[in-house]
Amino acid sequence: MKALGRRELMALAGGGLAVAAFSAARAQAPASAGAPSPKLLDELVAANRILADQGVVDGFGHVSARHDKRPDRFLLARSMAPGLVTPADIMEFDLDGVAVDPRGRTPYIERFIHSEIFRARADVGAVVHSHNPALIPFGVSKVPLRPVYHMASFLGAGAPVFEIREVAGPQSDMLIRDVRLGRALARTLGRSTVALMRGHGAVVVGDNVKTAVMHAVYAQIDAVVQAQAMQLGPVTYLNPSEAAKIAPQNDALVDKNWDLWRAHALK
Repeated sequence: MKALGRRELMALAGGGLAVAAFSAARAQAPASAGAPSPKLLDELVAANRILADQGVVDGFGHVSARHDKRPDRFLLARSMAPGLVTPADIMEFDLDGVAVDPRGRTPYIERFIHSEIFRARADVGAVVHSHNPALIPFGVSKVPLRPVYHMASFLGAGAPVFEIREVAGPQSDMLIRDVRLGRALARTLGRSTVALMRGHGAVVVGDNVKTAVMHAVYAQIDAVVQAQAMQLGPVTYLNPSEAAKIAPQNDALVDKNWDLWRAHALK
């Protein structure tokens, strides 16, 4: 057998390193939590369709759900228009925003919004991010978004405004592109249900998919009603006691709206 020369040995060594690197990368890939329940998958697909049908999102925006089998995993569609999402588009991620099995599907750039909120808030089961134009004015002005009527009682905890310049500097592209920005947004959200993102949109959370969708829809409606009421004169808002009493009652009745919205969005 012919002895291998220096070049051949180096080539083999390089190939071995490449194989080792590939094997290491595979070993470090997050393990799947397994298939989510069919019910959760159905709700997440319906949530995408409902949010589009209700005008909360357009071609942009996204909604996620914490995995029902592991709290350190979440489900989010591939990067696409929410109104077109199907079960095959749903991907699994770990809390670093790493896709478990992408299979060639491109994830949303801003998946770190979801991963960091899930990491920070064990009580959150679903996250909605939208660029809803009704909410934008309250994130760029000094007027706080407040609960005008009982269906928006979850706003009684306030809607803090995230200023990305404080974290990324004055020349960011406004997108939550990494863990650092996602973590800062989660800190701004704190224990609130809604956080506005200056010049960008909002994040809305709930303890499950249905509740998060309801909160997102009524945050939009409340913003419209509040802006209209302010044109008439001084506004009387829900006080903290009213908001605290009403919010759990509304959340308990979420199926009434969900069934209606789902039937309309999926007809």
